[in-house]
Amino acid sequence: MSSSRETGPPLHHMLKDVSWLLGKWRSENGEGQYPTLKPFKYGEEVEFLHVGQPNLQFSCYSWGLDTKKPLHRELGFLRVKPESNKLALIIAQNLGVCELEEGEVNGQQITTESHTLGRLTFGKDPATKKIKRIFQMKEDRLEQIVFMETVDTPMCEHLRIRYEKVN
Repeated sequence: MSSSRETGPPLHHMLKDVSWLLGKWRSENGEGQYPTLKPFKYGEEVEFLHVGQPNLQFSCYSWGLDTKKPLHRELGFLRVKPESNKLALIIAQNLGVCELEEGEVNGQQITTESHTLGRLTFGKDPATKKIKRIFQMKEDRLEQIVFMETVDTPMCEHLRIRYEKVN
């Protein structure tokens, strides 16, 4: 008998418009930049899975390409607002930031923007003020672009990566 993780429950009907995200995606072609940072390359694995509820579980693990050492980690959920194309990303990062982002799905593109960011009282400065994300399918690859604004720097592109599906 196979486990429920292998066969899984049926996909909740509210997730049909984001089902293209499902699976594990991996890349070693990430590019990071920011006015206060030296440009860098990174690898990352992102996974979206479901357990039959009206949300997707989200995990993201990145590493430095040169050192192979872990960088940031994110865990959370993607929730869809009933009877709409509106959705939310709820994310906790190992760096001490918690994000509540809302946006919408249009075809095979999701765009979100943070409306609430929580931060450790002893978090590293400068504090992040806003985050925007785009997830989109380009051909058979998933792309993620992250924009960031801090108390010192206006909104600009921070991360860009294109993943290949591994399962």
